[in-house]
Amino acid sequence: MERGRHLEKIGARVTKNPTVRLVLADVDGTLVTDEKVLTKRAIVAVRELHEAGILFSLTSGRPPRGMEMFIEPLNLSLPFAAFNGGQILSPAFDTLVEHVLDQEVLEEIVADLAKAKLETWFYAGSKWYVPSRDGSHVDRESATVGFAPTLMSQHQTPPGSIVKVVGVSDDHHLIQRVAGQIQEAYGQQVSAEASQPYYLDITHPLANKGTVVSYLAEQYHLDPQQIATIGDMPNDVDMFTVSGLSIAMGNAAKEVRDQAHRVTASNNDEGFAKAMEEFVLATKERS
Repeated sequence: MERGRHLEKIGARVTKNPTVRLVLADVDGTLVTDEKVLTKRAIVAVRELHEAGILFSLTSGRPPRGMEMFIEPLNLSLPFAAFNGGQILSPAFDTLVEHVLDQEVLEEIVADLAKAKLETWFYAGSKWYVPSRDGSHVDRESATVGFAPTLMSQHQTPPGSIVKVVGVSDDHHLIQRVAGQIQEAYGQQVSAEASQPYYLDITHPLANKGTVVSYLAEQYHLDPQQIATIGDMPNDVDMFTVSGLSIAMGNAAKEVRDQAHRVTASNNDEGFAKAMEEFVLATKERS
């Protein structure tokens, strides 16, 4: 197949293909396959970014420990963001930025999630708390992030500073509805967005992927227009809107694809690598 024919170029947003100096990528649904595999082609694409002098970093709803597996194969040297920007860390796992939820707001939100019958998970530091090891998606999440959760009653709030709360349900419409209700109720006190169809992530308002773009731009003296972002979920739109080149995965919902400058193949069809080859590296070669 001719290079680039597998990619859809859409006109929802217009870009002049600015010279990209940094790529910021989402992880699940973007960098890795549905089976959480980091493919050889994706690794090669990141290596080619490095060789072209293009910086590379990651942002994810995962906890920091769930991103450790990418440091070595991708030769990550830049800070990366966990908890959708709730924590920004160095590759040595030093915490550079941390945004924690207000305790009073947290208690109200926990009550709201219980009323909506969403199972509630908590993330504090390196700890992940769940009410049941047999709960929905616990085994899959444990395999994805590479460590097991700590058990805690659904009606308790764990000790320490909470960086992220997750409402879990296989009712995807419920996740979307409760996300909207919580965002409307708490306004600028929280950020409430779906990181997967079955996960509602609730974080500090500054813990969003758009602020990760701003942080990296400041740290590396870049204009945000020189940053390319790639993702698949509604919480990735925050970084799409502030970056010079935004790329949606083919597996993204239409409302996410419509917010991006470009659309690539799905995460199960090497969409990340294809996007780097077609929209970033090819542009670099022509400049």
